[in-house]
Amino acid sequence: MASSLRIVIPCDTFAPDINGAARFAERLAGGLVRKGHEVHIIAPAFDTSEGPRIENHDGVDMIVHRLRSHKVPQHKTLRWPEPWGMTGKIAKILREVRPHAVHIQSHLMVGRFALQAARRQRLRVIATNHVMPENLMRYSLLPKFLHPLAMKIIWADAGRILRKMDALTTPTKRAAELLEDAAKVSGVLAISCGIDASRFANNTPTDNSNPVALFLGRLDDEKKIDVLLRAVAKLTEHPKLQVELVGDGGERQRLGALARELGIEDRVHFLGHVSDQELPGIYERCTVFVMPSIAELQSIATMEAMASGRPVIGADAMALPHLVHDGDNGYLFPPGDVDRLADRLRRVLTADQAELARLSENSLHLIRSHDIERTLKIFEDLYQGVGEAVPTTDDNRPSYMLPIGRLNDSVRARLQDWREDAVGLRRRAEDLGQEARERLSDVREGVMGQIGELRAEVKRQAKKFRKRRDR
Repeated sequence: MASSLRIVIPCDTFAPDINGAARFAERLAGGLVRKGHEVHIIAPAFDTSEGPRIENHDGVDMIVHRLRSHKVPQHKTLRWPEPWGMTGKIAKILREVRPHAVHIQSHLMVGRFALQAARRQRLRVIATNHVMPENLMRYSLLPKFLHPLAMKIIWADAGRILRKMDALTTPTKRAAELLEDAAKVSGVLAISCGIDASRFANNTPTDNSNPVALFLGRLDDEKKIDVLLRAVAKLTEHPKLQVELVGDGGERQRLGALARELGIEDRVHFLGHVSDQELPGIYERCTVFVMPSIAELQSIATMEAMASGRPVIGADAMALPHLVHDGDNGYLFPPGDVDRLADRLRRVLTADQAELARLSENSLHLIRSHDIERTLKIFEDLYQGVGEAVPTTDDNRPSYMLPIGRLNDSVRARLQDWREDAVGLRRRAEDLGQEARERLSDVREGVMGQIGELRAEVKRQAKKFRKRRDR
């Protein structure tokens, strides 16, 4: 392990937000804390408060410096941090923490001001790009004919900021190529967001007798969840098919109205935000995970479904083909094509148990190339300016994209051993987590009891004081 590092991670979005950038920052920070590093998050407050606090994310305590922010009127979950004085606030945090590196997650707001503050203090700064300007356009209030110009300006601005970094990463080669071309930057490193697959490991076989199609993420326009609902409505021969949508966003009401219009309202379940403890079980009970989005730079949710051993269906757009290997661990469909998505769903719903097992095993086989430990090691090196000249994760090596078909018996046996070990790790982690929650509950009850006793004593003292005063 690298010697203990102090890392500051400025974010425009962080937990409890549910989106790829927030989830990556949360998992990265959690992994670093578990490896003995000191991590400070700088992120917009999700309420009216501001300042440093201890928060529990990804199962560990970390220091989060919340910035005063305001809800963006045209977006259900996005918050806008106040820009005035932000550089000074971040500079104060950096002076107090004295980090080895600053790792910004976006060039838009918090990262932009963090870069200014860090450069004045001659700190090492790296960035991971999660931004797709296309995702911002629907909420920009700009007329559609101005969208191409606005995206060009945003990409140019991104290039101006990101060229100042000591190192620049993004999750996949496809995303790196897009960033280099659109923002006119060079030397972008393709580093998977990574995943701790043991958190989602299970021994439950994929089953289509009571089928569930799952989506997890922001319920926003670019995710194209309406395509999933329209495809499900076409599968009239599968009336038992249920749809579970995890997350929230600006399209929630419209999607509910669409489900009613399509006559599938009773089969579409909006689960909203779920806890980390609930998440593995939601993946485990689904039959297939569907990601219709057209703007994914990786898709952590798809990776989590693969780690759960589930077939995945995704739009043949951006970086999704990097995870969804057509015919191996699931199927791709042309973006926005309702009929083709319905066909891919039908293949999973009518597959026999042997075929479902093949798809599931291939998902597990592929996800091992996204091991979070490799991702963490690369970032530890980048924070210190050491290590490989051009580091990358195993999923960005040529062999990862080779066709699989059916795994041979030897690989399947090793995969099953890995699965059993991972399930054991998950169970032990859940037991430890429950024990920690029980201890926290006991402490909380004790503190509340002490507070109650203190209040009672204050009341007694106040009563005595009033009696003496009234004499």
